[in-house]
Amino acid sequence: MDRSYPRSRKLVPMVAMAAAAALTLAGCSSSSGGKESEEGGANASAGKANTPRMTVALVTHQSPGDTFWDIVRKGAEAAAAKDNIKLIYSADPNAGNQANLVQNAIDQKVDGIAITLAKPDAMKDVVGKATKANIPVVGLNSGVSEWQKLGLMEFFGQDETVAGEALGKRLNEAGAKKAVCVIQEQGNIGLTQRCDGVKKTFEGTTETLNVNGTDMPSVKSTITAKLKTDSDIDYVVALGAPFALTAAQSVDEAGSKAKVATFDLNKQLTGAISKGDIEFAVDQQPYLQGYLAIDSLWLYKNNGNYMGGGEAPVLTGPAFVDKTNVEKIDAFAAKGTR
Repeated sequence: MDRSYPRSRKLVPMVAMAAAAALTLAGCSSSSGGKESEEGGANASAGKANTPRMTVALVTHQSPGDTFWDIVRKGAEAAAAKDNIKLIYSADPNAGNQANLVQNAIDQKVDGIAITLAKPDAMKDVVGKATKANIPVVGLNSGVSEWQKLGLMEFFGQDETVAGEALGKRLNEAGAKKAVCVIQEQGNIGLTQRCDGVKKTFEGTTETLNVNGTDMPSVKSTITAKLKTDSDIDYVVALGAPFALTAAQSVDEAGSKAKVATFDLNKQLTGAISKGDIEFAVDQQPYLQGYLAIDSLWLYKNNGNYMGGGEAPVLTGPAFVDKTNVEKIDAFAAKGTR
């Protein structure tokens, strides 16, 4: 695949840190059905670039009600406000629909596209079309193992397999014997990699439980039923903050002694860690993912920069949050930025 940017074989993974004041922007949230939301960049309290106005599309696989993506969007909006970017956000959990949204962005002749690769095979053709149209494409959050194969310029996120392996080791330290890993979206490569990583390092028994993440009452009843029928489960591993909080309710309802660990944070989750309802979380810093993805497109257009040299992802995680450090993070989580 032709690329309009240089490639280097000698660069190593890097962690980029950036800060900007978050901006509340007009527009309604688009979480499904292919609807779009446009956010302007006026009134940025951290100042605004005097470079020509850009238009950038952020297209994710967000499911309705998943608060994780609110944090990603806040980071993206902050970068857009600072960089004089018109940000167009759209999302759909259906991979085919998500690909159509990317095509919409291409048709609008945007200056750059940031996408998630939860189901990379469905995105291959449309990414190729963007590249052919000389529109730079970067990835974030999902697809760390696939972004180079699809020809993306950069990637911002965590290695989900590594994160899962780290959580598995943490379960060993806790003396766990049997864990159930709850997947809320079947076919999502990143979620599968998390559970596979847990299985790789956890010395106990690991089972996978698939639930319908768009129906939280169903999630609760499915986890509750599993705990009632298997009293040997001593850890429930959730793959997102809302599902961890629901799993904690299932533990109570089932009369189980199982503990709950999770990936990802929100403001309710940090409070649950403080109270002891959740043991710990793996944080991938979604605000940073959204911020860096949008900022990277501005840097590329205006200064020819590309982080990681097209060879190495910019890693935003994993890091553990538990009772020992949750107080430091809670204030940021309360603002919806961590």
